[in-house]
Amino acid sequence: MVGVNKNVEHTVGREGYGTGLSRRHVQMIAIGGSIGVGLFLGSGGRMHSIGPALVLAYALCGLAGFFVMRSLGELALYRPSSGSFVTYSREFIGPWAGFASGWMYWMNWATTGVAEITAVGTYVQKWAPGMPQWITALLALGVLLLINLISVKVFGELEFWFSVLKVVAICAFLAVGIFIAIDGSNMGGGVTAGPHNLVDNGGFFPNGFGVVLISLQAVIFAYSAIEMVGITAGETANPHKVLPKAVNAVAWRIAVFYIGSILLLGMALPHTMYNGDASPFVMVFSKVGIPAAGDLMNVVVITAALSSCNSGLYSTGRILRSLAQRGEAPRFAGRMSARQVPVGGIALTAIVYLAGIVLNFFVPKEAFDLATSVAGVGVIATWAAFLYSNARFHARTRRGELERPSFRMPGAPWTNYATLIFLALVVVLMGFTDEAAQRIAFFIAVPGAAVVLIIGWLCVRKRSHAAARAEQSEQAQLS
Repeated sequence: MVGVNKNVEHTVGREGYGTGLSRRHVQMIAIGGSIGVGLFLGSGGRMHSIGPALVLAYALCGLAGFFVMRSLGELALYRPSSGSFVTYSREFIGPWAGFASGWMYWMNWATTGVAEITAVGTYVQKWAPGMPQWITALLALGVLLLINLISVKVFGELEFWFSVLKVVAICAFLAVGIFIAIDGSNMGGGVTAGPHNLVDNGGFFPNGFGVVLISLQAVIFAYSAIEMVGITAGETANPHKVLPKAVNAVAWRIAVFYIGSILLLGMALPHTMYNGDASPFVMVFSKVGIPAAGDLMNVVVITAALSSCNSGLYSTGRILRSLAQRGEAPRFAGRMSARQVPVGGIALTAIVYLAGIVLNFFVPKEAFDLATSVAGVGVIATWAAFLYSNARFHARTRRGELERPSFRMPGAPWTNYATLIFLALVVVLMGFTDEAAQRIAFFIAVPGAAVVLIIGWLCVRKRSHAAARAEQSEQAQLS
């Protein structure tokens, strides 16, 4: 057990972590954790290229995300763990699966952090066009790194207020969007808001149904971070009471915040007016005729990007520590501070974020697209680990080996396999897109990651097995 500083405000809980996350922290992380750059910035370019039918892509991926969260929720109630799916993959699939899923998740957040940092620079340029993106990114990283290193309670408090601001902003947009759509407000240039924008300008599918399918990988990236609530299980007081409500919040959050927002964006302006260089939310608020609204929304989207990057540092620190405890990551990644913070894992991710800042310096425009494409692969791999682990867990419960908690994955195991097939289809479709970033991710990142993971596992499997035997021996002595 790691030593505890007397000044630590919270108690040591599962796996040596504190239990500084309260019910309100977890619920707001669940509600606002996935409202980030994928929605606030990325949806503009996708709306332009796909049209109003983008709402179908969000609905399909949202349904998949719901089943992912329910499968994770059942596992988290079975055994709360900050190692999350790494722990579950090891137990129900095999040690190699824990290693692979953990590093794929790290790759997801490492590249997501690059995208978020890129987004912060993009948003700040609205006010300071001459400000280099890399300077903004460096300042943001420094602040977020400090916050994560202090304590989980500080992280939870900051993320709570980040989430509050994002939720308030989305609700304000939904209210404004509904009003202008019903009112048929004049948006300037002879354009009026209303449902007619969903079928004008080429129809609901202006560029065909194929582009909707091709967009699924990018849309899945927009939903990344919904799994954060599962990782908080290890640092949550009374997870059996808090987690089910937080997980169930995913369903209505997806329906209202994501699908509702995309639908209203399609009604507010013709899809041809959106672009990938500016947030579509900022565009709509500016068109309403209140210039200050655009600036306020810009503050919100900067907050969203910082929030997502903040979550990345938090979650990867915990996942890397879980890997390091089995000898599957560098030893220093398992280091804990006196305040129960996995400082080693957080530092390792921060180093990669610094590499992202360098990428911003050389290719600021390309950095976002490339990072989100690679991150999307990591999200899909992570979701697949949840789903298959839950299916294997369900098989063991049918044999009477384990008992299912009262909070369950609906339709298991058939919904698990159906969602896995959907995710596999999304990966395959990446190879048929015209977007260079997605083709790079499919033809280089996917096979490259597979090769690296195979070689990595061959290098660490002896240490991993030895650590597993030592852990089993320790548990046997304690029992």
